[in-house]
Amino acid sequence: MEQLKVFNKDRQYIGIASRDEVHLMGLWHETFHCWIMAEIDGKEYLYFQLRSQEKKDYPGLLDITAAGHLLSHEKVEDGIRELEEEIGIYVAMDEMTYLGIIPYEKEMEGFIDKEHAHVYLLKRNIPFDTFSLQEEEVSGIFLVPFDDFYRLWFGIEQYMSIEGMQEEENGERVRISMRVDKGMFVPHSDSFYRATLDAIKSKVK
Repeated sequence: MEQLKVFNKDRQYIGIASRDEVHLMGLWHETFHCWIMAEIDGKEYLYFQLRSQEKKDYPGLLDITAAGHLLSHEKVEDGIRELEEEIGIYVAMDEMTYLGIIPYEKEMEGFIDKEHAHVYLLKRNIPFDTFSLQEEEVSGIFLVPFDDFYRLWFGIEQYMSIEGMQEEENGERVRISMRVDKGMFVPHSDSFYRATLDAIKSKVK
């Protein structure tokens, strides 16, 4: 069973607990988040992964490009493995911009998530056919216009258009354009999205 380092809200180290204990008891732990951004024809886009329908949490919703837990024996830099494992993209640490630690809290029945998220930005234009998706984790990749997502999430617009690709059960990849509302995205807190998007904006504007 995965073991994670446990902290208090102020990021003081407490000890080690299993992943199940961390989420059952609502213990603060570390995660690694990487957002990939592309600039296409002068417009910024974020790559969102489409979570597999097999995922226990938020199946079939759009989420952070690549993210995961940092295990008890890992350093923050080790989180880069998430890009390789989930979407098949190989990156060096010095290619990414560190956006800082952004706290994240989410509580559901039987599941309490309290993360000290180490958030990174990678600026790279990646063709859809370059991604190699981890079948049990990710079923697609979508380009989401940065400014449009900001307006959607904070209630300025009700819908937006996105484009991407989805991998079918037979392995065939299908290009998709669709109009989506806020319900198509993992419901991270407003404070988390605002802090993350503002941090990204500060590096690209």
